[in-house]
Order: sequence, then structure tokens, then C-alpha cells
Amino acid sequence: MGYLRSDVPRGHPDFGRVEICTCRTGEQQAHLQERLFSQSHLDELKALSFETFKPKGRIGTSEVEQKSIEGAFSRTKHFAGTLDGWLLLQGGIGVGKTHLAAAIANQAVANGVPTLFLTVPDLLDELRASYGEDGDFTFAERFEQVRSAPLIVLDDFGSQNMTEWAREKLFQILNHRYVNRLPVVLTTNLALEEIDPRLSSRISDPGLVDRVYIHAPDFRRPLQEGSHDELSSLGLHRHQTFGSFNMRKGEKLPAEQVKSLDEAFQAAQSFAAEPKGWLMLGGSYGVGKTHLAAAIANFRASEGHPVTFVVVPDLLDHLRATFSPNSTVSYDRRFEEIRNSPLLVLDDLGTQATTPWVREKLYQLFNHRYNAELPTVITSASTPDEIDARLRARMDDRRLCVRKLINAPSFRGSRRR
Repeated sequence: MGYLRSDVPRGHPDFGRVEICTCRTGEQQAHLQERLFSQSHLDELKALSFETFKPKGRIGTSEVEQKSIEGAFSRTKHFAGTLDGWLLLQGGIGVGKTHLAAAIANQAVANGVPTLFLTVPDLLDELRASYGEDGDFTFAERFEQVRSAPLIVLDDFGSQNMTEWAREKLFQILNHRYVNRLPVVLTTNLALEEIDPRLSSRISDPGLVDRVYIHAPDFRRPLQEGSHDELSSLGLHRHQTFGSFNMRKGEKLPAEQVKSLDEAFQAAQSFAAEPKGWLMLGGSYGVGKTHLAAAIANFRASEGHPVTFVVVPDLLDHLRATFSPNSTVSYDRRFEEIRNSPLLVLDDLGTQATTPWVREKLYQLFNHRYNAELPTVITSASTPDEIDARLRARMDDRRLCVRKLINAPSFRGSRRR
């Protein structure tokens, strides 16, 4: 009849298990391929291939973002060639996760691997619908297809309504594939901490899962619109540019003070042209630190690059606001946005209240950007002794951080006639 059952004793894992005879394997494989392809709607995604993906991003993408996109492209293409283990694609909305996941699925199908590509909410809807009597498949048949497909791609993981039933079904699917080491591709814009612990424990296994985080702007939005997000207060500083900066030549300042202004201005211009490492601008209040930091941010934004400009106390308020029951964004996602911003400008470091929670959050932020060498601009009127030693240790690294102190007096503007 074309099927075989292993002759094993009761209690053996293969007892009662029916397998297709080798004489029918090719026929069955082709039938499964056709069926899964139709259920995946991959014909609608056939344009999403590795050939149509832009590994360098679009015009205006920063160097840091380009490296992230190129790295994701390379690792995704390698996975498509091996289908070994699991691949987790993380990142914000519109960074290319679905394109890369669909490219894997399309290449697998072209190579003859039966592949199931589904968004998670659609998957759960199909499973619910299979409980009815009018469907093409029973629930058991559909569930087994998903659990045992040679390759499954779950797009938008975490966007589903997480009822107890949904959690249970997803756990059963992922746990079965985890135990049997069946390849899985997942895309999500959530941090692992936002995912159900039973699921995230499987997804975070470094022995099986290759985690790829894509740092890039939303490809669906013009860069000039996304150049500063809802955290950023750059709009309040739009008039603070390099052209409007006052070098104070008419004040007859001492030569050393004029020199400090000129060196800070030149360092800010150089950083704006090519943001690498950190730039620390120090000096008393009113000497132009914020103006130069805003000039850097405005220049980068005008070139189409995403920038986050935020005063440190405001930044901490944004983080605290996520603990409110009415918050539309979780703490983990907000913190992830901040610490991975392609260019982060932190204004007025040292003016925040120094509670243990504040010290810990700032250390986590500084330490992450220090280790990742993400471009960062910091302004502060505090002396080195007044800054947390853990933060100061990172700013003292001359390999990464350029420090400029403006020792001129506070600028009070021109006297009105």
C-alpha cells in the first residue's frame, strides 16, 4: 500500500508510527511541496529574493546601519544554503526582516525543500478554523503539517493575541521542532524579554539559534521623516546649526578661550561629517555645548540619517513612562530603541537625579554603546569627579572618545540698542 510500520516493541518511540515507503517518497514530496506552497501564499512573495534585497541599504543609510544590513544579508544567505538550526531575525518595523525571511523560503522551495511561510496571527487563525467540519483539513492534520514541515518560516512572531490557547499551541509547535532539531525562521520586532518565557527559552538557545538584529531605518518611510523619532527633541533645536554658531570673535576673549571654542567647533564639524566613536563636549552652562551637539544632529538629519537627540533627564522620564499601565510601548522595546540608535545625542549629562535606578540605566546604556562603538555625542557641565566613575571610565578611553572642553565664559548674547 506504499506505507511501512516499524516492527518495534510497545513503548518504543517509533511504535505504531507509519512511514511512507521509499517508492513513494518522490511523489509524496512533490505533493507536500505543492500543498505547502499554496498555503504559504509564497506566490505573492516571489519578488522577495536575495537578488532584490539591497544589502547596503538605500541612499542616506549610515555606515553603522550598512554594516548591520550587510551582516544580516550574509548570515541569512548562509542559513538558506544550509537550513541548519534556527534563525531569529530581530529589528524595528520595515528594516527588511520579512524580505530576508521570504528570500530564504523562496530559495528553499527552488531547491525542492517543502516550506511553510506564515505570519503567526494567520497561522493561529487557520488552526482555529480547522476545528470546523467544513475545512479541507482537520485540526490534527493541519497541526501536524505545521509541526513537521521540513522548513517553517513564522513571520511577525509576537504580533499575535497571546491568549492561553495561543501560547500553548505555539509552544507545542516550537518545542516539537526544538526537540527534533527541525529548521525554523522567526522574525520579530520584540525583545526576547517581551516574549513568553517558555517560548523565549527555546528561541534564545545559542546552541541552536542564530540571532540576527538589524539596525536600520524603516525602508517604507522617507528618511527625512524618520530622521528623529518620538523620543527626540531635535525639532526644538532646528535653528542651532554650524552656520548660526557664534565664535564670539568680537568679545575679545583670551586666546586660550578662543582656541577652546575653535577646537570644539572643528571637532563637532568633523564628527558630523563622519560620525565615529564618541564626542564629549564639556564646559560650564551657556558656552555653546548644546548648540554644537544640535548642529551635529541637524546636519546628520538633513543628510537623511536617523538621529535621536534627547536631554538626559527627559530620556529617563521616557523610560519611567513605560511602566504606566497606559503605555503603548514596553520598557524593553523603548530601552532597545535608545541604546541601539544609529546616532544618539545625550544633552546635559549630570543634571539628572542620581538614584540607584538612574545610575544603573545610564551604565547599561553607556556600556552597550561603548562595546558596540555606536556613534554618541555627550554634553555635560559636570566636572569629571561629579560623573559616575563607571561612565567616566568609558569616556576616558581616548581610543573611542574625543573630549573637548570649552573654557570660555557663558555667552549672554549681544546687548540691545
